[in-house]
Amino acid sequence: MKAVFINCNGGAECVQIGQVPAPVHAENEVLLDVRAAALNHLDIWVRKGGRGPAPKFPHVIGSDAAGVVAAVGSRVHGVRAGDEVIINPALSCGCCEYCRRGEQSECAAFGIVGMARWGTFAEKVAVPAENVYPKPAHLNFEEAAALPLSCVTAFRMLMTRAGLRPGDTVLIHGIGGGVAIAALLFAKRACAEVIVTSSSDEKLRRARELGADHAINYTAVKDVAHAVREYTGGRGVDIVVDAVGAAAWPIDFAAVRRGGHIVICGVTTGAEAKTDLQRLYWHQLNIHGSTMGSNEDFREMLRTVSNAQIKPVVDSVLPLDRAREAMARMEAGGQFGKIVLKVSS
Repeated sequence: MKAVFINCNGGAECVQIGQVPAPVHAENEVLLDVRAAALNHLDIWVRKGGRGPAPKFPHVIGSDAAGVVAAVGSRVHGVRAGDEVIINPALSCGCCEYCRRGEQSECAAFGIVGMARWGTFAEKVAVPAENVYPKPAHLNFEEAAALPLSCVTAFRMLMTRAGLRPGDTVLIHGIGGGVAIAALLFAKRACAEVIVTSSSDEKLRRARELGADHAINYTAVKDVAHAVREYTGGRGVDIVVDAVGAAAWPIDFAAVRRGGHIVICGVTTGAEAKTDLQRLYWHQLNIHGSTMGSNEDFREMLRTVSNAQIKPVVDSVLPLDRAREAMARMEAGGQFGKIVLKVSS
């Protein structure tokens, strides 16, 4: 089968497009004919290496996918060949104390499709049957492929970790990426007031079209946190959604209200930052790390998407043969929304 894979860890030169053996599904797994697969920053981290054990090369990358079930294992029930599905890329053991209490993303054996096993940038992918869910009927395959990783991450950050309530104010850094845009869409459906930041006026304009109440170009103001506090009458925001990391960390602490929540899921600008511990305890701040979500988070995210007819923002759709170009666009940060690979019709 045709696939996008890496033969080493390193730069873009490690990415290959060619033929690899098709996966064989186990008795508790399904085999999916992939129609579309979306990119995530995780794909870059897997390519570069240094996060978890090195994969056995060649290694097919990619975590998000939507497609049609081609075959099911002998122990699979409730999923049939021909079903249109999306996959939840989160992998867990299913039997530890965290899995038993419904917190699969806290499992000691937690992994992600495309990192812990062969991924979705291929004509076929095999995953455990519990990882497939019906494709929302109002979405095409490209839109559905853009849902899983970024949308469940944003949903858990806002709903599960920060406890978003109607009327809350939310600051979202770096609007344009998949998690940031998903957070904007979910926050507005929950009747929150949303402030977004970017260095691009065009991205800020598009964010306003999606419902953002206030937009800050952080290259045009001296103090982002001061601008945020002006928008909130000096109070600060209830929740900060941070997928940026080191560059935004001081702003998070200065922009959030007393007793507010800072939720971080990414470190695209670096993983090390100084923390004002006095402000942390004196202002009784709540700091949450967040990685993807539980199975229940995923189900609730899909239910919200379907009930509210939410459509993820797709930046561009490219054929599988142009995967290197797609990854270069994501790495440069020029996208607004998800970059999707069209695998087959």
